[in-house]
Amino acid sequence: MTGEPFQSGPLGPGSTIGIIGGGQLGRMTAIAARQMGYRIAVLDPDAASPCAQVADQVVQASYDDRDAARELARISDVLTYEFENVDPDAAEAAGEITRLWPSGSVLRTAQNRVLEKGALNRHGLPTADYRSIETLDEYLAALKDLGGPWVLKTATSGYDGKGQIVIQEADDGDAFRELEGRSPALILERFVPFKLEMSVICARNAAGQMVTFPPSENAHENSILDTSIVPARIEPHVAERAADVARSVAEALDVRGLISVEMFLTQDDEVLINELAPRPHNSGHYTIEGCLTSQFEQLVRILCGLPMGSVELPQPTVMVNLLGDVWEDADGRPDWGDALSVPGTSLHLYGKAEARVGRKMGHITAVADSVEKALHRAELARKKARRA
Repeated sequence: MTGEPFQSGPLGPGSTIGIIGGGQLGRMTAIAARQMGYRIAVLDPDAASPCAQVADQVVQASYDDRDAARELARISDVLTYEFENVDPDAAEAAGEITRLWPSGSVLRTAQNRVLEKGALNRHGLPTADYRSIETLDEYLAALKDLGGPWVLKTATSGYDGKGQIVIQEADDGDAFRELEGRSPALILERFVPFKLEMSVICARNAAGQMVTFPPSENAHENSILDTSIVPARIEPHVAERAADVARSVAEALDVRGLISVEMFLTQDDEVLINELAPRPHNSGHYTIEGCLTSQFEQLVRILCGLPMGSVELPQPTVMVNLLGDVWEDADGRPDWGDALSVPGTSLHLYGKAEARVGRKMGHITAVADSVEKALHRAELARKKARRA
């Protein structure tokens, strides 16, 4: 019965998956769920959000509305969230009625960089050196203690490069004053001179069984993910180390569902954890066309108590993001026909009404028999969409 708390056993088709958050990650999860015969309920302030467009029921309310979260729980058989900046108190209130995966404790840890790095270090997992900062004096002392260069970040509400400043030389507190007050605390990290950024998505079910998707090599533009290349162009032992780290994170935090572990590969081939996301991740969009089971279907399988699927990658796959910049370059009318004339490409648009510079509007995936060919196809398709 819908709303029955902590129902045991698999949830059959026709059951309802509740999603807190109505963005593109929720939308793609909903599409995977509907393909398998499940219903979707979503909580979002926007009744026309990307996920709401494909949902069966919409609870229109703010993310901190506990009564609305409970309403979502009552019409759902299991709950999840599609981004970590939701209100943890509301999510946990919903989780008292219907099972919430990943748990509220995982959510609280992942949405606060200080708590996140503290939890990782307590379990012996590697991160950049850091200090928690609340006052100007602590900031100035941490600059000297860590040695530069540095990255100053808000502890909460940061994504796509928002709420962070790279500091090349010690200052008198300008960076601190710029970010002060944006979150309960700040975090100062020693800058990592990495040679590559990568991420691994680990899926873990209720029995503690885990599978990891192939590591993705990620390139960013203006702190926003631009390109994901799979398989990552790294040595096999580095790929295995990255997968081991992701599994260790999932186990340490007792994750039920997905967790994406963003990592740096240092000049010495050391793997350091940068940030966590307990949900589907932009760098995992390649899995829709690239893997036998996508990250979204895998989450649905775990939520519903079904066996996890194979994460085999039959051929190299590259994903490129489509930001609102593409629409601007194309005078508001990207040429999707020309873009899709490139062999091996697939288009995903998220249903957002307004294209703005820097806003994620969709992505293109390309598959080929080599990484180089897949990368060329993806970049060419995006270029053609711009009418360039």
